[in-house]
Amino acid sequence: MLNQYLQTLPLIAILRGVTQHEIEPIGQTLYDAGFRIMEVPLNSPEPLESIVRLDRLLGDRCLIGAGTVTRLQQVRDVAHAGGKLIVSPHGDPRVIQSTKAAGLVSAPGVATPTEAFAALNAGADVLKMFPAEQLGATVIKAWRAVLPPEVALLPVGGITPDNMQDFVDAGAGGFGLGSALYKPGMSAEEVGRNARAFAEAWQALKR
Repeated sequence: MLNQYLQTLPLIAILRGVTQHEIEPIGQTLYDAGFRIMEVPLNSPEPLESIVRLDRLLGDRCLIGAGTVTRLQQVRDVAHAGGKLIVSPHGDPRVIQSTKAAGLVSAPGVATPTEAFAALNAGADVLKMFPAEQLGATVIKAWRAVLPPEVALLPVGGITPDNMQDFVDAGAGGFGLGSALYKPGMSAEEVGRNARAFAEAWQALKR
């Protein structure tokens, strides 16, 4: 399930702070720009309702889920809301195993090789390298030499259209995009402009 979305455009929209009243127009403009993976962090206002609405709008065409998932009950809540992706800031094996047991996609955050291998052993589908500002492209290159080649490394934190090249050259397979894509208060039109800039930057890197 995950690979088809990564192949289309391996950029995850992180909609931290989005409200249930704006999620649908923002989700639609992201879809129109080519995005197929979207997460609503659970520290957003009424995140489960936003996931319900986003899933109703795009769930048959996109991978929709939650970010900042840290507890087992939250995994169950997201699944009940229709989410199919669980993104965490950390690599708790219990959260990963609960995610996989529920039939969802697991994208835990890791910051060391030990955490990366532990997350994979627990069943993680991809690895969220967080925070990317701290790790940098040099670390990604070193990890890429030892981690299974089929595992996508997705840096998150401080990613912009202008700094993607170094990460991709080092072995990144995509990115999680936060405030450079969406910040609370942005209109759908603003988000659309940012989304198109990221999508165009990715396509230019792969030519």
